[in-house]
Amino acid sequence: MTSPDQRHGGGLGGAAGNRGPGRRGRDRHGRGLRGRLVPSSAPLSRTRAEIFDDLVLDSVELLEQRFSKELAGVEFAVEDVPPDLNVYDSDVLEDGDVPLARLLPGRPGRHSVPPRIVLYRRPLEFRAADRDDLADLVHDVIIEQVANLLGVAPEDLD
Repeated sequence: MTSPDQRHGGGLGGAAGNRGPGRRGRDRHGRGLRGRLVPSSAPLSRTRAEIFDDLVLDSVELLEQRFSKELAGVEFAVEDVPPDLNVYDSDVLEDGDVPLARLLPGRPGRHSVPPRIVLYRRPLEFRAADRDDLADLVHDVIIEQVANLLGVAPEDLD
């Protein structure tokens, strides 16, 4: 009597057994491995997170052109969602009760920590109607957080 693996050609001695654990050449329907549906050079291949990161970088680069000395040690970061806290400090920029960004002022000294501005991607995307609106919103949030860090009015930066 033959085993089910031998009847369907899937025994360990066959070609599929030489590929190693977890690697298969074809799925059970005879289709090959699936790859990208869109070439990496096409705009559709970029994820929403990558597009958001580019918007942040564009705004930061504009600011660094004018305020390179003041922003020399400042770190900019993106997180998908804000941490789950009951109460947010004054360093958090909120829309209603939803945080959009946070300024971590940093600590000078022996174990210095540079200032850091963290933008929360999902709440910002939710508030934007389209990509242009999102770019404006990201820019406004960065301006407000940098102004807060430098102790100036946002109108003086923009």
